[in-house]
Amino acid sequence: MFDFIWNLASFVIALGILVTVHEYGHFWVARKNGVKVERFSVGFGKALWRKTADDGTEYVVAMIPLGGYVKMLDERVDEVAEHDKHKTFNAKSVYQRIAIIAAGPFANFAFAIFAFYLMFLIGVPSIKPVIGDIISNSIVATAQVPNNVEIVEVAGKKTRDWQDVNLALVGEIGSDSIVLKTKSADSQYVSTHILNTEGWQYAPEKESALTSLGITPFRPKVHNEIAVVAPDSPAEKAGLQVGDTLMALNDQALAQGWLDFSKKIKDFADQEVSLIIERSGKQEHLLITPKGLESQGKLVGYLGVSPKADDWPNEYKIELSYGFISALKESFVRTWNLVVLSFDMIGKLITGDVSVKNLSGPIAIAQGAGDSAGYGFVYFLGFLALISINLGIINLLPLPVLDGGHLLYYLIELLTGKPVPENIQEAGFKFGALALLALMSIALFNDFTRVLG
Repeated sequence: MFDFIWNLASFVIALGILVTVHEYGHFWVARKNGVKVERFSVGFGKALWRKTADDGTEYVVAMIPLGGYVKMLDERVDEVAEHDKHKTFNAKSVYQRIAIIAAGPFANFAFAIFAFYLMFLIGVPSIKPVIGDIISNSIVATAQVPNNVEIVEVAGKKTRDWQDVNLALVGEIGSDSIVLKTKSADSQYVSTHILNTEGWQYAPEKESALTSLGITPFRPKVHNEIAVVAPDSPAEKAGLQVGDTLMALNDQALAQGWLDFSKKIKDFADQEVSLIIERSGKQEHLLITPKGLESQGKLVGYLGVSPKADDWPNEYKIELSYGFISALKESFVRTWNLVVLSFDMIGKLITGDVSVKNLSGPIAIAQGAGDSAGYGFVYFLGFLALISINLGIINLLPLPVLDGGHLLYYLIELLTGKPVPENIQEAGFKFGALALLALMSIALFNDFTRVLG
């Protein structure tokens, strides 16, 4: 229940910020162009808070936090007094209308730059992309990529951490080959490997791009020894102690160590299991009942213990931190790369290189918001920037119910010298609404499949 509330609160905060930014873009440019704004609303439905300013604009926070709108004075919608007609949206030139509509998505891009700028000023702790193991008979194994080397470049893109590697690999979905460059820790010599990805089977909903290619990132060794026992947990109640070494679960030896144990214990929610532990050189037998907790729609077993793990080697640790000027440059580069990648993914959805199963809806976004907020403020900033970019791009799609659809109509008007006929616009809005509803339905279906599957 706590996870649900945390994710929901993080989602509402994130979406509230991004919707406000988007609508403020429309609002600010409309006002600059002399358009009267009647209402600025964050959310839909019943108003939770409202205030009317001296200039007549009504500011509203509504109950359903899944969007917002700016209501501008428009003769096509309402009767307008003669002395106010010059303040209407429809009275403005096509260039002014384009600027007002485009301002929303571009405000989202500007916010992403700002969020990344703050993130890079504060500094983001990260890890060098060092390969731990290579999965046998995988694409990477066939290319003879060794383990214990750092990935320094993917398809011409420099990679400083695993996020850079993942983003670069995702951008190469559908490619017949990927050029991977690596170097060992004790040498500056860079090796080049060409991965044959003609038969690359990548299902993002099931595994990472790294795993699908055969790469296992380096991680410090995790031991079977217990390092932490949570207070009032099933582990503490059963008598587990710091320093105990786990030997067997239900009389089956833990062949793969702690990883094996953590996977298996999840299957025994609210069911008694037997543990064999080693304590002070002697083996002991304990009975314990993992508490059932909900995680991503499933009931999983929870003991309340954490393992002893080796520290990360200092040479693997990095911090993505920049000065006032270089952070600004880096934030522009990061935003641009994500914009290009997002449009690339839309293209690959259309061509079929990326499956519609990869679309995510509000449930997945809420989980991402909760996870990033739980990791810390800088990670939440990065999440806000990513979703802001996606919100801007989605609104630029040429569907008539979105900003991109309006822009398409205005571009046609600019080229032909006359507005698109009302009946064609109306038909377009209906088609756009159906198309958007279909996309949202697929995204929600994917969300529920991931949660329940």
